[in-house]
Amino acid sequence: MLHKRRLSVALSLALALPAAFTTSAFAQVPAGYPADYAKVIDGAKKEGKVVIYSTTDSKAAESLIKDFSALYPGVKVEYNDMNSTEAYNRFISEAAAGGATADVMWSSSMDLQVKLASEGYGMAYKSPEAAAVPGWANWKETAYGTTFEPAAIVYNKRLVTEAEVPATHADFTKLLTTKQDKFKNKVTTYDIEKSGVGFSLMTYDLKLNPQFWDFARAMGGVSARVQSSTGTMLERISSGENLIGYNVLGPYALVRAKKDPSIGIAFTKDYNLVLSRVIFINKSAKNANAAKLWLDYILSKRGQTIIANDAQLFAIRGDVTGATTSAELNKQLGAALKPMPVSTELLEYLDQTKRLAFLKQWKEATKK
Repeated sequence: MLHKRRLSVALSLALALPAAFTTSAFAQVPAGYPADYAKVIDGAKKEGKVVIYSTTDSKAAESLIKDFSALYPGVKVEYNDMNSTEAYNRFISEAAAGGATADVMWSSSMDLQVKLASEGYGMAYKSPEAAAVPGWANWKETAYGTTFEPAAIVYNKRLVTEAEVPATHADFTKLLTTKQDKFKNKVTTYDIEKSGVGFSLMTYDLKLNPQFWDFARAMGGVSARVQSSTGTMLERISSGENLIGYNVLGPYALVRAKKDPSIGIAFTKDYNLVLSRVIFINKSAKNANAAKLWLDYILSKRGQTIIANDAQLFAIRGDVTGATTSAELNKQLGAALKPMPVSTELLEYLDQTKRLAFLKQWKEATKK
């Protein structure tokens, strides 16, 4: 993730109730929702707040919080921004102690989110927006994917030629093995021991890339540098300290590329992984109605439009248009896109024995 300022931000953008909003306006049921949804809205108003633990940067979430607060005045958003491992550990320790914790968990670490939901921390809730979410992004109407974020190859446009930019995973391996001198100490990717997202992406690569261990050895051959932060990788690629990065979160890279002419971005045509930030409501949420409002808003066309155009995290809904949407990516890459499903399939490498075996094999293959 970009540098986490760990804002326990009670980014309390709880707007005071504007004169234009009356109680009845507040309780207005969104079009197409069941009539009894008014009870959820009224219940949220009585609760008065929703507590969210999220890996989405506060800056990226700000427009969502403002818009939600305008829709539901009086429901304060307490938004806590942290990295994926911290969010997971904080939630389970607080839940175990029976104290106050998140009403909503929203994280890019898909496997940890599904783990929590499948272990009984998630509330089964059929969102009125569920039909608009792809089947692969809905786990038992408890955990939902909210974004459609492509993993990307990011490179320094001044120092890497267009001909060198890999079009496939095999091309990437070939580049590192045939141009070892140029790329020695100049390749970066996530530190898969510290980054939950990096670990998820790399273990999913293993499923899809028949030559995965050849790639790992090629990374070792150039003494690849690893980072736990997307921001650090982008900084070092921009400066030229690193030339190319693998499995970088596409949305953050695209935001950086808009203001940084040194940053180039490519997607792979054999297959390109897609990650989705997973959201679920805490089964023991103290503000369960407000949590439902937030989840439904994030999945709604209105919320997804802001996710695409303001947060630039790529909308998962197919009916949202724009450059940073699943619809646009599908036009560009089609069948090459391989979304990681919101399912217990993601838990395979969270098994401690398998995790340690994979990390050991990875270390041996990438040994400098």
